[in-house]
Amino acid sequence: MTLLAIAVPVAVEDRVNAELVRHGHDVVARCDSADELASVLALSGAERALVAAEPRYLTDRLMAEADAQGIRLVALADGDEGSRFAASIGLQEVVLVDAGWEAVEAALRGDELRTAPTPVDRVGQLVVVWGPSGSPGRTTLAVNIAAELAADGHSVALADVDTHSGSVAPTLGLLDEAPGFAAACRLAGADSLDVQQLERIGQRYLSAHGSFWVLTGIGRPSRWPELSASRVVATLRACRDWVDYTVVDTGFSLENDEEISSDLHAPRRNAATIAALREADQVIAVGAADPVGLSRFLRAHVDLMETVVTDRVTVAMNKIRPGAIGPSPAAQVTGSLERFGGITAPVLIPHDQATLDAAILAGKTIYDTAARSGVRTAIGELVTSRILPRPQEAPRRNWLGRVVTAS
Repeated sequence: MTLLAIAVPVAVEDRVNAELVRHGHDVVARCDSADELASVLALSGAERALVAAEPRYLTDRLMAEADAQGIRLVALADGDEGSRFAASIGLQEVVLVDAGWEAVEAALRGDELRTAPTPVDRVGQLVVVWGPSGSPGRTTLAVNIAAELAADGHSVALADVDTHSGSVAPTLGLLDEAPGFAAACRLAGADSLDVQQLERIGQRYLSAHGSFWVLTGIGRPSRWPELSASRVVATLRACRDWVDYTVVDTGFSLENDEEISSDLHAPRRNAATIAALREADQVIAVGAADPVGLSRFLRAHVDLMETVVTDRVTVAMNKIRPGAIGPSPAAQVTGSLERFGGITAPVLIPHDQATLDAAILAGKTIYDTAARSGVRTAIGELVTSRILPRPQEAPRRNWLGRVVTAS
């Protein structure tokens, strides 16, 4: 007899009750949501948990609680949408309802699962975050863009492609002894990289708001030759088949150092950054909103425009504050960018050191530590207005219900 906890819709529960009794399961907890099940799981005495592969019944919090209690968690998926959702938050024990009850029994026992296949027809978007030297906030912005996309319900991977100072892993409190992105590049070089391998080497950042995958960067800068241009491109293209959005944190330098090398076939340290930028669907160019940061950004922005297609670039000015730029800092920064760089409509992100310090100390995203802060709101608006597709407006109708066309 297996002690079982379940959280499924009433209609599904009615269908599985007979099978549960017939196979000798004793249901010790019946819950209406994942949060309710997570709250009672430790006290229920359950050995297994069966849930529906839907946001109401399966969450990161429930997965974390099941892991903490050593309880096997199995999800029932009613099609590709359910299996895709379960995979997006890292649950591999997924069984299609159409597979029959024997497949559910095998999953509960821990046999080799006939899991729902991961869809391979996805063409994910690639969002690359770049900025000049001087710590303008590339990693902070990349991490929190990934968090916003995940919170919006998308499957997301965050890749650290910085060959000078990769810092995504320590920012999120993750281990980086085995750099995930470098491992992916090695597999790509051997033509062995696929979705299963990416999930094996990727780490999960778990959040109640929305979890995402992380491919950590190289821990030692001397390992940069592992990230050749061809390998980086192959890895990022594999990520398109893996998740809806891949957010890439890059290095700062756009110098094409082929001209200073006698060996034109030698690895290039900046090749990873340049390859990622050229592969990107969207580039978020971030600069620091102070006199030195603005100067650095405007000079490097010229090189960026020679590297990528102009209409793919969104400029985001970080650390907006009057103490560094004078009164009316937003107007000052906007005016300087337009006057000296021809840049219009930049995204402005306020400086909030206390919020950033709290996130770094906790190894969490800003969404998880200060969801109502001004800096988190600004990053959320950046994602909504510049990255996510805009919803189509419903046609205007008159009182007779006829569509009104613009004159």
